[in-house]
Amino acid sequence: MGSIEAQKPHVVCIPYPSQGHVNPMTQLAKLLHSKGFHITFVNTEFNHIGAWFEMIPDGLPQSDQDATQDIPALCDSTRKNCLAPLLELITKLNSSDVPPVTCIVSDGVMSFGIEAGRLLGIPEFQFWTASACGFMCYLQYNELFKRGIVPFKDEKFVNDGTLDTPIIFNTFDELEHEVLEAIVAKFPRIYTLGPLNLLGRHVPESHFSSLRSSLWKEDTNCIEWLNQREPKSVVYVNYGSLTVMSDYHLKEFAWGLANSKHPFLWIVRPDVFFEEVKDRGLITSWCPQDRVLSHGSVGVFLTHCGWNSTLESISGGLPVICWPFFAEQQTNCRFACSRWGIGVEVNPNVYRDDVAALVKEMMEGENGKKMKKKALEWREKAHVATDVGGSSYNNFDRFIEE
Repeated sequence: MGSIEAQKPHVVCIPYPSQGHVNPMTQLAKLLHSKGFHITFVNTEFNHIGAWFEMIPDGLPQSDQDATQDIPALCDSTRKNCLAPLLELITKLNSSDVPPVTCIVSDGVMSFGIEAGRLLGIPEFQFWTASACGFMCYLQYNELFKRGIVPFKDEKFVNDGTLDTPIIFNTFDELEHEVLEAIVAKFPRIYTLGPLNLLGRHVPESHFSSLRSSLWKEDTNCIEWLNQREPKSVVYVNYGSLTVMSDYHLKEFAWGLANSKHPFLWIVRPDVFFEEVKDRGLITSWCPQDRVLSHGSVGVFLTHCGWNSTLESISGGLPVICWPFFAEQQTNCRFACSRWGIGVEVNPNVYRDDVAALVKEMMEGENGKKMKKKALEWREKAHVATDVGGSSYNNFDRFIEE
């Protein structure tokens, strides 16, 4: 290996093996690579997708089932089984023809990366792929534990050293300013680099033209379908890669969309009502969401409030109709509706008439117009943060230097 190549910094990226976590880690890896870093992207066996990727076992039994859907089992298995294979992988990399590993960036859920860094003497950064406001909520678990409200089986779950490491957030300062100030007061080494999908526009696309962050095949026919629609006329519906919907909820959402009389793009397939909406609705299995949310025909986003979806909606200047499911999604929903002024929440029980009314209000009503205006204001702020000289742009440079 040439001396110049050997001097390259080498980052090992370890995402949690789920679509919503792999996506932002891939975006961060692209940015680091564009700055001259050698990248090793570590996937588990189920999600191994080749290219410049390495694989470690996740410890789960061999199965054709999508292991990423069983969150408790996957979290428990990676925590118990991934440290030894990761140590073996890094040792192998350090004795190969690639530059020696100089840094580990692991998902906040993959905390074994911290232990690997400690054992090998390699700096380690945690990448928190959810919102900062969600992170602040999780910080309160320790207080709940002390008061006996949450009965943890083992104190190591709240005192494992995770919060002593530097933390990367996919957000920008102005969006979550008060929350970030509170976090910095406790953990000063944080880096706000988002929205990563916007920061990534500084990377020449030709460098990664064949690399996508989706674990599933994307149906790009939806873009052609959107091209035939009027500006801001389409309701985009996507509840993320993990949300499980009952038959009742599916039917109520389906008929609510049908009764709103607005065209929509939905990524699930509720066959029960397909005939009713076949001329104005497109239902598909998965799509390139970043392209959809930036498309001029989309007017509102019906979402589960996962953080990637929330940030991509803000980046696209779109208001949201929220139906949060789990994790920090309820917190994201609250901030979208109450703090940022870009969203309304669906009744958790879901009634078709309410869904139809919310869609009509967001697409046609005065309240919807106000939220669209506010969403465009946040879009502008997100672009400023990721432009040259913006807070996220500067924070990325600081992250590279440190």
